[in-house]
Amino acid sequence: MRQELVHVIAGNVFAISDAQGDIELDPHAPVGLFAFDTRFLSHWVLTIDGERINALSRDDMTYFETRFFLVPGAASHYVDADVSIIRHRSVHDCFHEKITVLNHASQPAEFTVRMEMASDFADIVEVGQLRERAVQIAVDPAANRLVLRYERERFARETTVQSTAPVEVDEGGMTFRIHLAPGGTWETDLHVSLTIQGEAGQDLRAGLQSHQQAVRGTMREDLADWLDRAPHLVAERGGLEETYRGSLADLAALRYQPLASSERVPIGGLPWAMALCGRDSIITCLQTMAFTPELAPATLRTLALLQGGQLDDEHDEEPGKILAQLRYGESAAFGERPTALYYGAADTTPLFVVLLDEYERWSGDADLVRELRHPARMALDWIDEYGDLTGDGYVRYQRRNERGGAINQCWKDSADAIVDARGRQPAFPRATCELQGYAYDAKRRGARLAREFWGDPAYADRLEREAAALKDRFNRDFWLPQQEHYALALDPYGEPVDALSSNIGHLLWSGIVADDRAEAVAEHLVGSRLFSGWGVRTFATGQRGYDPVGAHLGGVWPSDNALIAAGLRHYRFDVQAARIAAGIFDLAQTLGGAVPEVIAGYDRSVTKYPVQLPSAGRPQSWSSGALLMLLGTTLGLRPTGDDLLVNPAVPGGFGRLELLDIPGRWGHSDAYARDRTASPHRPRAK
Repeated sequence: MRQELVHVIAGNVFAISDAQGDIELDPHAPVGLFAFDTRFLSHWVLTIDGERINALSRDDMTYFETRFFLVPGAASHYVDADVSIIRHRSVHDCFHEKITVLNHASQPAEFTVRMEMASDFADIVEVGQLRERAVQIAVDPAANRLVLRYERERFARETTVQSTAPVEVDEGGMTFRIHLAPGGTWETDLHVSLTIQGEAGQDLRAGLQSHQQAVRGTMREDLADWLDRAPHLVAERGGLEETYRGSLADLAALRYQPLASSERVPIGGLPWAMALCGRDSIITCLQTMAFTPELAPATLRTLALLQGGQLDDEHDEEPGKILAQLRYGESAAFGERPTALYYGAADTTPLFVVLLDEYERWSGDADLVRELRHPARMALDWIDEYGDLTGDGYVRYQRRNERGGAINQCWKDSADAIVDARGRQPAFPRATCELQGYAYDAKRRGARLAREFWGDPAYADRLEREAAALKDRFNRDFWLPQQEHYALALDPYGEPVDALSSNIGHLLWSGIVADDRAEAVAEHLVGSRLFSGWGVRTFATGQRGYDPVGAHLGGVWPSDNALIAAGLRHYRFDVQAARIAAGIFDLAQTLGGAVPEVIAGYDRSVTKYPVQLPSAGRPQSWSSGALLMLLGTTLGLRPTGDDLLVNPAVPGGFGRLELLDIPGRWGHSDAYARDRTASPHRPRAK
């Protein structure tokens, strides 16, 4: 049985423990206290009189703090325990745990409270293949402090644990010998500061007082403001309002400020993608435009600042290319893996232009469009100059770093994700179908920006001609007339990779699908081979590569489905879009809590319950964002000049929906809708 794990998050700092609050080294799982890709605590175990403790209950207060209510011994002791323990844990730019011991007996009692602590300073990308590190340990009894340190040339990381109560400190942790009167209480604050030293000279050390002030004031106020700024949902469907606010809170948790940046951007998600990931961040911003638009300008500016400027095989960098991910761990610092500034993604660059245009449509922020004119034009140039690897007019990818670069550089980035219907992998460079849709959309949107904001109508005309030619060429080369769907990809010789996959839904979202073929695509997406009942599978059943527990070969991704539903509505397939939206909302509400990155592709009639995959992250920014995008798609929200268009297609059983105070260039607007079985009245926008 899979052990329950508990997490607290504050941007890039997060801690994962067991249900009791203990952290014990697992060579295959990212448990511990992490910040900027390094594990600062790998062991953090509490005992009382030598006994481990067990959980009675837990209070998950916010994304950055939780409380464990515990007693010593096994479950059979719970009813008559004379002592109980409360662990109140919180993270900010450091880690804090208040331990409270309560004596419930009518007699005085003495206890030995012990906190074992250690750190291996592992790079998160090494979890699963850990290496030994020489960790220096310094004991400072006078200051009630233990310091753990790791150094390698210019790279240094330090964990400092300090107690507010008198304590015996040794190299393995801290021991408290306490005396409690009848009904008495004892407590200490264990403050863990994290120090990062390197070329940037960054130091995350924060004092206990500043941490407590942040948690009690700044962080709670920030969360409250974040929730207040977002539109307010009123829904007849039970639990939908709570699911919505939960997604907003998850998005708040998954924001962080990269080093040398002044703005917070969305990161990928827990546990493996707690970093700036270009694809995840861009998609999240697109998903949440009607709800949390402030994410977009920070993301655009940060990605523009880090845009590729040279040819670098080590990092798959090219002029104009938009970042795939930014990492700060030891492997990145010493070039052992191409993870510091890594550009191995073929979709981030056209999507950057898509996001810039979409943000202006919602916000009216012409200044940002003018500010980012050069990065946007560089991105558009990349599509033709570096993205077209074989000269056939299609965006392709092939990694240039064989030591650790991404094999597949599209959103389905696992090594075995791109196969044909017989399970065979095509040669490189590969041109997956959705990349062409993104390029088409980027060119059309770039033309609008050039004509309306950059004062360059000739460039706009050129981009429009190129987009039209790409659409014609794509519909000739990728269409499979016998199967009536688009190929997953083309190999380097122009031969189609004939698999049926969810990628065809992204084509609807981008608008590259010919009108007379859209209905066939829509029917495939909601047909039994792709649609599981919970959502659209990444890979259709009946093909040799299909695997219901394969992330990209049969799993169901909420983020994927959000784009598909939006694409279906773009081509006016409202019934099909509503069916997908209903499935994903059912998935989210059935599971409860944060929306997982992916679930298994088993048919809903077989499993009755969404089957989670052990490797799936949760929470994930583009999974939480997917629910917001699906809500916006259900309501049919679309900016039209300085007005907000509302054109709902609400799934049956949802009843009435109200989304109030939707931000945009119009100020704030309200949207009202009912499902079509609930009322004959037409919806309206205010």
